[in-house]
Amino acid sequence: MTDEILHRLDNGVSWITLNRPEAMNAVTRDQREHVIALLADASADPAVRAVVITATGKGFCAGADLRGAPAATERVAGDVSRMIRLGAQRLITAVLDCEKPVIAAVNGTAAGIGAHLAFACDLVIAAEAARFIEVFVRRGLVPDGAGAYLLPRLVGPQKAKELMFFGDAVPAAEAERLGLVNKVVAAEELEATARAWAERLAQGPTRALAMTKQLVNASLDGDRASALAAEATAQELNMTTADANEGVASFVERRTPTYLGR
Repeated sequence: MTDEILHRLDNGVSWITLNRPEAMNAVTRDQREHVIALLADASADPAVRAVVITATGKGFCAGADLRGAPAATERVAGDVSRMIRLGAQRLITAVLDCEKPVIAAVNGTAAGIGAHLAFACDLVIAAEAARFIEVFVRRGLVPDGAGAYLLPRLVGPQKAKELMFFGDAVPAAEAERLGLVNKVVAAEELEATARAWAERLAQGPTRALAMTKQLVNASLDGDRASALAAEATAQELNMTTADANEGVASFVERRTPTYLGR
């Protein structure tokens, strides 16, 4: 299991690397649980100030590895729903709820839950050869892993339906144009670009970034009054942090702030 998920902490950045290149990094149950645990650890650990999720080989993630799932004849009502809730949805929720900024460094094909894993991240950097595929329709399935929640919020309902109805591969450049990807780089520049972005985030005001992430994510589901009330409360809480005080002091003193993530 250790070899299938590589992990290291470097300059305040938690690097989570899917490492089953022979399977295009299709995620097993054990891998999923490991990633969820690492994201929870990142939230709780003051030494972690940003997260990068990436993969080895030619694929970022080909989706869920369903080997070992019960055969159709063995299922009873509720089995599939339970599997989705406790599996793919928990993985995506772990990314959305992580209290540190999460970057996806997409090295290759991201299909199904693999695409949703990338879309759930706060920032997405993709190699030129990367592709994003809503593969579910090709298998006669409904999109799961929060796909019908994430995609309309990123590209609008009409485009989301086009991607999900046809299941065509979306090249990295087109994904950037649509707003699914922040930046496309050459394959050999992917890790360095992700490192530069992550370390820049790791030097930022960590708690303010966490609350900003929460506000933006919540704003898509609530009304204006609730969003503005949440914004005011977040700023009230943030002003009690050392980083907020440092940011204000550095402005007054005309110097570069030094944020400690506290």
